[in-house]
Amino acid sequence: MSAFYEEALGLERIFRDGDRWVQFKAGSSIFALSSPDEAAPGATGSVIVFDAVDLEAVAQQVERLDGKLVAVRDMGAHGRVATLLDPESNLFQLHMRHDQLSGR
Repeated sequence: MSAFYEEALGLERIFRDGDRWVQFKAGSSIFALSSPDEAAPGATGSVIVFDAVDLEAVAQQVERLDGKLVAVRDMGAHGRVATLLDPESNLFQLHMRHDQLSGR
């Protein structure tokens, strides 16, 4: 899929972790593809991932607004990611970079 998005849409590849994860620049946004091993728990299609400065605070706000925290995963040097459900049970994720973790 990496070659498809890079060649078909002309996206600039900005990061690659073998066959596990690849990120592209899409205008002022970042678009990423993951392997099944890196995917959100329960994902069957696309999952949007948002960067978060304070993962716990945003997850608490999501739960206050009838969303649900599904899982939190520590990815070592890559940071942490939380998988959540919105009130209609759509999966999405919050990613907090490692440099944000160490600055807390």
